[in-house]
Amino acid sequence: MTITPPMAPTQAQALATSLDLRALPADFYNNPYPVYAWLRAHEPVRRMPDGAYFLTRYADLVAVYRDAQSFSSDKKVEFTPKYNHGPYGSGDDAPLLVHHTTSLVFNDPPLHTRVRKLIMGALTRRAIADMEPGLISLVDGLLDAIEARGGGDLIEDFASAIPVEIIGNLLGVPHADRAPLRGWSLAILGALEPKLTPEQEALGNQSVTDFTAYLRELVRERRAHPGDPEHDVLTRLIQGEQAGEQLSETELLQNCVFILNAGHETTTNLIGNALVALQEWPDEKAALLQRMAAAGHDAAALEAVMTLAVDEFLRFESSNQLGNRRAVKACEVGGVPLAPGALVTLCIGAANRDPAQFANPDVLDLSRENNRHLAFGFGIHQCAGLSLARLEGRIAIGRFLQRFPAYRLTASPQRGGRARFRGFLHAPFATA
Repeated sequence: MTITPPMAPTQAQALATSLDLRALPADFYNNPYPVYAWLRAHEPVRRMPDGAYFLTRYADLVAVYRDAQSFSSDKKVEFTPKYNHGPYGSGDDAPLLVHHTTSLVFNDPPLHTRVRKLIMGALTRRAIADMEPGLISLVDGLLDAIEARGGGDLIEDFASAIPVEIIGNLLGVPHADRAPLRGWSLAILGALEPKLTPEQEALGNQSVTDFTAYLRELVRERRAHPGDPEHDVLTRLIQGEQAGEQLSETELLQNCVFILNAGHETTTNLIGNALVALQEWPDEKAALLQRMAAAGHDAAALEAVMTLAVDEFLRFESSNQLGNRRAVKACEVGGVPLAPGALVTLCIGAANRDPAQFANPDVLDLSRENNRHLAFGFGIHQCAGLSLARLEGRIAIGRFLQRFPAYRLTASPQRGGRARFRGFLHAPFATA
């Protein structure tokens, strides 16, 4: 079956020259990379219909990531008109606005620095290593259930179940309370798309409201009965307040929402995209299985094999395809002058296929070395959970392949239909 349909050069050019993130055709969602390639070659700093600049070259993205003095991550200017309308804005701000302008990723120092420091304190190398046995047990349990059924859905039954449990553990969310987490996350992150339906926006606002109401009670309980701050992020954030890293209640709650969202969607997409990609690249799958077999029971050798593979999956089909910055002063990127206030879209998916940085970028090469992809961003905003994401991907993909080396898709997978986050909603499969 065809999973990623090819695109004729003429069609890629037509889509590129008329590209508007607010009105994207189905062909783009199915395979945006030829469009990105045309832009990279012909208009690497493209002025979009909404006035924003769309960047597709690796070097240009790195330059923007490096220059946090010229380019702000704060989204109040962009998001206020996006979310504050209808019943919101005259009094209370929209829940989506409150969340997306308070979370770690959409803030500048000093708030970004305070929150990142607290979160990173619970994601040390030792803390992540301590998670590995529990992660293996979780993955093996999911694989046991899949084996008993002879298959299932790569996303619903496997990829999405792993990060929800891991993040739930980090925040100390009781298992009985975890059922709504994935739905809340999808709705809140889905509201970051360039254009929303009224229904999507309403669901996003309601999800922020419901999630923060739940967290408010969880915080109250955790204040009364603290967990281990070395492993419990929520306890660490609360105790950090007491130690002088002062977070308001809104900052505390919204960054807990962010932790779930950041850890859930991207990792789900990493695992799902990887297992689907192996169906499109059977020779790479066979070569990976051979390298895994050669590693045998040597844990370090197997880790090395899977680490290269995971980073290539991240490069090839970046879970997060788009980022955004706002110029806070006159500056330049890619030889194009930008005025203060200029909005910039960083196309991570395009940069990770840039031939100036990667040899044969449109080829999946699971033994690729020196793979300096931008799937986790770069600079001060590089993903705080990248080591945890790599661990989840390595264990999940590796143990899945060891258990079901002959797995196959039984129907065409269904893409998520989003420009910012690239992944699948469903991917039915059989174990043999």
